Amino acid sequence: MNTLDVVHDFLRRQVKPGAVCIDATAGKGRDTALLCRLAGKNGRVIAFDIQEAAVEQTRALLAEQGLTAEVVQDSHAHMARYAAPGTVDCIVFNFGRLPGGDAKIFTTAASSLPAIDAGLTLLRQGGVMALALYYGKENGYEEKNAILSHLKSINDRLFTVLACDWLNRRNDPPLPIFIWKE
Repeated sequence: MNTLDVVHDFLRRQVKPGAVCIDATAGKGRDTALLCRLAGKNGRVIAFDIQEAAVEQTRALLAEQGLTAEVVQDSHAHMARYAAPGTVDCIVFNFGRLPGGDAKIFTTAASSLPAIDAGLTLLRQGGVMALALYYGKENGYEEKNAILSHLKSINDRLFTVLACDWLNRRNDPPLPIFIWKE
C-alpha cells in the first residue's frame, strides 16, 4: 500500500458517474484516466500541467484507453479560468515533480497554495479534494511545510481536512491529504 493506492481508493469511493473533475497536475495522465473512467461519458474532466511533455503523455494515455478529457497546458493556479465556482465534484493534486521528467521542474508553494485556494472555491457542496504531497530530494521541504501550514488555516466550518502520515516508512514517503467541502 502506498499514497497512490490510498488516493485512488478514495477517488473510487467519491467520484460518481456524471461528475465534474479536475486533475490539477496531470503528469503522466494516470489520475486523469481514472477520473475519466469514474465520471463516465456524462462527466467532465479537465487536466492541467505546465509541462508540454506531461500534456502530451496525458493525451496519449487517454487516446490509448479511448478516454476523453480537456487537457490544458497551464498552471494549476489558473484552474478557476476553466470552471465556475461551486461546480466541481473532485479535484486531484500530485505535488512534486513529473516522474522521469526534468528534475529541475517541480511544484512550489508559490503556485500550489493559490491552486488549492482556487480549487476550494470551485468545489460544490459535498465535493472533495485529494492531494498527494511528494517532497524531499530536489524540491525539498519548503512546499510541504507551506501546504501543511496553509491547510491548518482553512475554515473548519466549511471544510474538513485530513492529512495522513506514514510513520514507519523511510525516505520521505508522499503524504495523502483529503479535503471535504461540508
